[in-house]
Amino acid sequence: MARSRRAGAVARAVGAAHRAVFGLPPGGQPYEVTHGVAVPTRDGAQLLADLYRPVGEAHGTVLIRTPYGRGLPESLFHGRAFAERGYQVVLQSVRGTHGSTGEFQPIAQEAADGQDTVAWLRKQPWFTGRLASAGGSYLGWAQWSLLQDPPPELSAAVVMVGPHDFGRAIRGTGSIALADFLGWSTTMRAQGRGLRALLAARRRLAASLREPTPEAATATALGPQRTWFSDWLAHSDLEDPFWTPYEASAALSATRIPVLLIGGWHDVFLDQTLEQYDRLDADVALTIGPWTHLETALKAARTADPETLAWFDEHVAGAGSRRPFPVRVHVTGAAEWRTLPTWPPKTHAHTLGLTGNGQLVDETGWGSAEFRYDPVDPTPSLGGRHMSAGAGRRDNRPLESRDDVLTFTSAPLASELEVLGAPAVELHLTTSTAASLFVRLCDVDPRGRSWNVTEAFTRLAPTSGPVMLPLGSCAHRFLPGHRLRLQISGGAYPRFARNPEPCEYTIACEHSHLTLPVGGGVDASA
Repeated sequence: MARSRRAGAVARAVGAAHRAVFGLPPGGQPYEVTHGVAVPTRDGAQLLADLYRPVGEAHGTVLIRTPYGRGLPESLFHGRAFAERGYQVVLQSVRGTHGSTGEFQPIAQEAADGQDTVAWLRKQPWFTGRLASAGGSYLGWAQWSLLQDPPPELSAAVVMVGPHDFGRAIRGTGSIALADFLGWSTTMRAQGRGLRALLAARRRLAASLREPTPEAATATALGPQRTWFSDWLAHSDLEDPFWTPYEASAALSATRIPVLLIGGWHDVFLDQTLEQYDRLDADVALTIGPWTHLETALKAARTADPETLAWFDEHVAGAGSRRPFPVRVHVTGAAEWRTLPTWPPKTHAHTLGLTGNGQLVDETGWGSAEFRYDPVDPTPSLGGRHMSAGAGRRDNRPLESRDDVLTFTSAPLASELEVLGAPAVELHLTTSTAASLFVRLCDVDPRGRSWNVTEAFTRLAPTSGPVMLPLGSCAHRFLPGHRLRLQISGGAYPRFARNPEPCEYTIACEHSHLTLPVGGGVDASA
């Protein structure tokens, strides 16, 4: 049964501390919280929600749909914080999670349940007719699912690290993103069963990633029964109709409301965030910080939460000032924020050749380079753009010391070099079998530490010829005295499933090069 109560002195004190720590604008409007409101769906499921309502007039309603529970941090950061500023908040547990009935069928279930929730909202006497949505990761996906058929009441959205195409995120490289999605599935199946169950799930996951095949890893982590991850593993072709409910690209053409996109340079879904910015035909703004996927939950809040409130003040309440710039990105290497009129900005191409003795040079390369991949000892993943623990910026020297990793390194830079956009690599490559290819750009500091900047992974048929591989976009400044390093290997396990076959790689360096989108002359702003 739903229970309502007005926020008391403790809640107000917590709210004041939250505002001070995270730099939020003044709030303090009294509000009430109603826990456990049941929202019916068309098939009879009951989706539980907590309702945060300011006392008095509200600007509008913010809908947040999550599989991760209605407690901290969501209850404080977006329930209480938004209510203090005059917004009603419906914080809802998706089907099959945290008291909501029905079977949890991740990702595929959200389009219908989102529409049913909006239909319920329309019948509530307190609903003002102005709706917004917010949330990150899976919560962002829930928004794109709804936006495939946008409700007319929807006035604005803030999507943080939220993919619109989960099939591509899971299998888009040609190999399943094993550690991320087996890890997520293992955690979700243990959710709500207590700390002991969660710790046991983590032990099973660690053991599973030592198995030789994805199928064996799945059985160790999740047991012999069929699961959603088993289905993801069994459907390798993204053209298969199985993946249709995992894809919400229609939302990018259907959306006309103002959308703020927030991403991280080390986030697994960054490429999709940038695609959303490029494809949306709407009032769209973009903020990209130096964060990993997991860091967007807390570390990014000091940036993301004030921007979210400002976006809603402007587009829902009609009381805020217009965002003065469409794009705001953090330039890594320089540790500064930059405002831009668009992304990517204007740049010029700077091409570096590869040499057989491991150099990056400002001329055509020469010679050849070889390495061998062994599935018994697969090239490990280290840092980078994924959503598991250990993501982000890491010193790559342990990885680069392996015999199955090639590196090509420039001379120390005489002046700074700023890369703004997506670098690209062309390799004239010969492989002995079907192969995996992992390519990474690193920044080598004067102490010799090699810090990853951007990367890409793909699966290849047996190859003899040119291979074009765009790397992920970045905004990075290589400082004077630093060196650029291109890293090439045959895998990144367990981030991606290992290639089961040994493979010999030969790169004809005279036909291979790295192309950088280089900018300059743009003033930074704090």
